[in-house]
Amino acid sequence: MSQALLVSNVLLWGIVVVLAGVVLALMRQIGVLHERVAPAGALMAARGPRVGEMAPIAQVTTFSGDEHRIGGEREDEASTLLLFVSPTCPVCKVLIPVVESVSRSEERGLRVWLASDGPRAEHEAFIAEHAIAPEHYILSRDLGMSYQIEKLPTAVLIDGAGILRARGLVNSREHLESLFIAREQGVASLQEYLARDESFREDQRVA
Repeated sequence: MSQALLVSNVLLWGIVVVLAGVVLALMRQIGVLHERVAPAGALMAARGPRVGEMAPIAQVTTFSGDEHRIGGEREDEASTLLLFVSPTCPVCKVLIPVVESVSRSEERGLRVWLASDGPRAEHEAFIAEHAIAPEHYILSRDLGMSYQIEKLPTAVLIDGAGILRARGLVNSREHLESLFIAREQGVASLQEYLARDESFREDQRVA
């Protein structure tokens, strides 16, 4: 009886040791995967103005009736973030409070505009429901056409000199923040930055 108990204990400890080894191996693989998985960035659009070029200049009227110019050099050197939305876009509704939070955390003086088009009546309930400031909401079909917006929500980042620094389809806070990262790194998109970084590390390994 005692011999059977001893054998069973040895077997159990053997199983525990094996399981511990498996867990350690899995933890190591998770760490490797975490390093390899790149953060998601805004999906670049194939059409429209290119990053690094002067952004289109447009005269727009906000929902409150104020006249503004989007694009071109700004005297205050503030950047401009355009987010193209629609009252019928579920993701747009989720991003509205996110873009306000991101704008406050990224930099002071950033001008944020929500842009859309269509009959004014379709947007009144949308603006009221999401507590959007009418003076920051633009209704302009021409503005969307100038950037050749095909999918929503799409964000555009313009610097104080009027140069288009980043743009892309955004579905999350991470996507929005990737626009600012791309601008800081001097690349068209986060994906381009990661590709350059991977190429650099590959060259270092070869050397």
